[in-house]
Amino acid sequence: MEEARRRMSRGAVLIDVREDLEWEEAHAKGAIHMGKGVIERDIEKNLPNPDAEIILYCGGGYRSALAARSLGEMGYRNVVSMAGGWRAWQAAGGEIEKTDTET
Repeated sequence: MEEARRRMSRGAVLIDVREDLEWEEAHAKGAIHMGKGVIERDIEKNLPNPDAEIILYCGGGYRSALAARSLGEMGYRNVVSMAGGWRAWQAAGGEIEKTDTET
């Protein structure tokens, strides 16, 4: 988690690949949301640079590892899955945000 914070301070993009409801409940501050089911479709329009430094996370690390592999197959060269995912972020006291869904 500390490594993810260091990378973010140098410009890495943090992407939450969890489901919409998980994202809306709470997420890492500064993250953007592209669920595992749509990241392959949406990544190129949101981050067209295949050399962009990307850190993916999910609940515990499995979905983000699969997404990282998929992005690597698409030509993204600097993608990692955050060890421990959302649970590790929270346990380490990482800043969180909640999505305001009220209108």
